[in-house]
This record gives sequence, C-alpha cells and structure tokens, in this order.
Amino acid sequence: KGGGSGPSAGLFGLSPGTSTNKNREDSWFKSLFVRKVDPRKDAHSQLLAKKEDTNLYKIQFHNVKPECLDAYNKLCEEVLPSINADSHYPCELIGTWNTWYGEQDQAVHLWRYRGGYPALTEVMNKLRQNKEFMEYRNERGKMLLSRRNQLLLEFSFWNEPNPRPGPNIYELRSYQLRPGTMIEWGNYWARAIEFRQQNSEAVGGFFSQIGSLYMVHHLWAYKDLQSREDTRNAAWQHEGWDEVVYYTVPLIQHMESRIMIPMKTSPLK
Repeated sequence: KGGGSGPSAGLFGLSPGTSTNKNREDSWFKSLFVRKVDPRKDAHSQLLAKKEDTNLYKIQFHNVKPECLDAYNKLCEEVLPSINADSHYPCELIGTWNTWYGEQDQAVHLWRYRGGYPALTEVMNKLRQNKEFMEYRNERGKMLLSRRNQLLLEFSFWNEPNPRPGPNIYELRSYQLRPGTMIEWGNYWARAIEFRQQNSEAVGGFFSQIGSLYMVHHLWAYKDLQSREDTRNAAWQHEGWDEVVYYTVPLIQHMESRIMIPMKTSPLK
C-alpha cells in the first residue's frame, strides 16, 4: 500500500499526488508542533464527563512480588467482594484483573464511587474502621513491590462499565496525552466510538483527575486474542476510522497496552 514519500503515506497508506492528501499531510506536521486551544472558562472535566451522575472511578495498579502472586490473588478474592456487596459502602468493584501481557506480576482494580468525592471520602473513613480490611491491607503490603492509583471520570460518550459474563480477556489501553489536548481527543473519540460498538467490545473510557494528569484509559473486552485482532482490523473498513487515528496520534506522548485476565471474583468476567 502507498509508495508515497511522506510519513503519513507510509503509515496510513494514503495516495500521494492529490491536493487533499497534501493538505492532510501538511496539517499532520503542523499538529505535531502547534497546539491551538480555544480559550474556555470550563474545565475539561465539565465538558467531557457524564452530566447525569456524579460517578468517580479509582484505578489501582499493584506490582506484586512474583512469588506472592497466588497468595495476593487469594487474599483479594477473600476480601474485596465483601466490600463490593456491602451497601454500607457507596462503592462498587467494577473489575479486578491480573496482567497477562504487559507489565508482569501486576494486578489492576477498578472501583466506582457513586456520589463523587464525598462517596470516596466516606468509603475511606469507613474502611479505616473495618478490621478485616485493615488486616488485608497490612498483609497485602508484605506482598507488593510498588503500587499507584489514579482518580478518573468517565467520558460522556462511552458506555458505563457494567458486569458482563465471560470468559473474556480485557485490554486496557492507556494514553498519556500532550497537555491541553484532552478536549480535542474527546471530540474525535465521540465520533469514533460508533466504529467500535458493533461487537460490544467497548467497556469504558476514562480520563484522569488526580494522579498522572492528561491520562486516558480505554477498556475493551474480547473473547480471545484472535477476536481482538479481527475486531481491530474490522474498524479500518469503516469510513472515518483512518482519520480518527490520523489526527489523534499527534496528541499522544506515550501509550501502553495491557492484556488482562479477570480474577475469579471480578464482576467483569
């Protein structure tokens, strides 16, 4: 495909020799160096997040000592579902996974707090009085090499992540965006998400509020690695998908993909 000399011709298979292609190629180069952001009085969280609710999400990344991974999983399976099932806590465990491909010996947990920051604070205060949880946290600390978390909001145009039957594998694609480009990213993906809904693979889309900033996470579900490959290839058959990729790539500073396997007690199977 495409024997053009420009980078966009080689990457996207665009045909050289047309004014349209030349304009797009020029625009692509300019977008690498020039970021024009319209002055706004609204935070991007107000423009991109769902308005009908006040959900706040927390994603946790735990890097486990390799020899402790089985014990860590068993500990999580004993404690986390009880918190999820207890209406005393205004939070829900959305999913809990081990990374299969990507950073090894890693666990990922995704929580939802219905009620935003007040709900998060309430849960934290109540868990400090929960003897079982405090024992779990102390025991967990002996098994970890490192841990980090982020607080997230969900994009208004994505599905809300809900429990689903399995078996599935999950892909967490994480994008570190250039500062000032979150609204532009959201505008493109608000149109692009329709190309990725046909097989119900779109689970959730989030952007960070606390932790690593200008970070986006897209969560996808597939039956297996081959269905992931087939589904992703099929997206290129939709008119407009190539443009979304073409114009969002320059917004990214760094990206990472994890293939994850649900733990036994994960609501996302």
